[in-house]
Amino acid sequence: MFIKKIIIICSVLAILMAGCGWKKEEVISGRTMGTNYHIKIITGYFNKQSDLKAKIDQRLEAINQSMSTYRPDSEISQFNAIQDISTSLQVSNDFLDVMQVAQRIYAITDGAWDGTIKPLVNLWGFGNTQQSQQVPDDAIIKDKIRMVGFKHIRILKSGFLQKTVEMLSLDLASIAKGFAVDQISSLLKAQGQENFLVEIGGEVYAAGYRKDGSPWRVGINQPDSTASLRATYQVVPLHNQAMATSGDYRNYFEIQGQRYSHIIDPRTGYPVDNGVVSVSVVAGSCIFADGLATALMVMGPEDGLKLVASLNGVAALIVVRNDDNTLSQYASDGFDALTN
Repeated sequence: MFIKKIIIICSVLAILMAGCGWKKEEVISGRTMGTNYHIKIITGYFNKQSDLKAKIDQRLEAINQSMSTYRPDSEISQFNAIQDISTSLQVSNDFLDVMQVAQRIYAITDGAWDGTIKPLVNLWGFGNTQQSQQVPDDAIIKDKIRMVGFKHIRILKSGFLQKTVEMLSLDLASIAKGFAVDQISSLLKAQGQENFLVEIGGEVYAAGYRKDGSPWRVGINQPDSTASLRATYQVVPLHNQAMATSGDYRNYFEIQGQRYSHIIDPRTGYPVDNGVVSVSVVAGSCIFADGLATALMVMGPEDGLKLVASLNGVAALIVVRNDDNTLSQYASDGFDALTN
């Protein structure tokens, strides 16, 4: 009799807890794309997500196999290995989707974002080669620029890619994490999740609300190489939105007092010198926010905010380091509305 009472009490308590909307926050984390991922899911108190991590890891593995330049058998490595411009490569829907977004970002930024820039990145010593960090000769830079240009890639409707320049190579690192964030968000939605936060290497998508019913709050790192990785410059509330941040304050070198950023302007072949140290973009998709943040680093505050103003549902914060080492920020109207 006593045991039956306990069972009845527990059952009633469970019903009451569910009826009152008792929620819990589950955390799933792991490694992908050379970085960490963290996912927070707000779910029912008694719900279990036993196989969700396996599904997430499987989806991330598929994306990695498509777009990792570190894997010789990946789709992107197969494309880069092509040396005959008459040869075309049939690619997966993932790769095709990313290339179509990349094509749009390249077009609207007038080439400030370019997924074929890797030869220049390597030349300046910021790539995954053994090239030393030094200022190259102008003639060498001009020679490398001939191998750069997203316009030299044909995206065929049949799902094939084709080069028009033999030595052209792709590196989609500046948008691949954003794409992965979007794909994991879609996976979670398909699993019936409505309230969650997906973060991969600092790029995020926030769906719904936190456990207390408030919007998700995502921090922008302090744009200073001496600051800790947890130091926050500004906190941004997000609801059904993505945010990506690009910065140059941790990856640069100096020669004779001149600072050279790892952010290279694909159109000139030289590191940008516009004072921009951090760009955060809020948009509906993380892949778009990811690529646009990189482009705005190159474009600078004036041209960058002009472009953002022409895009629906997009907001941006651009932080500039002044000559006296102080910081100035330039925010789009949408970003001010979001944070005020």
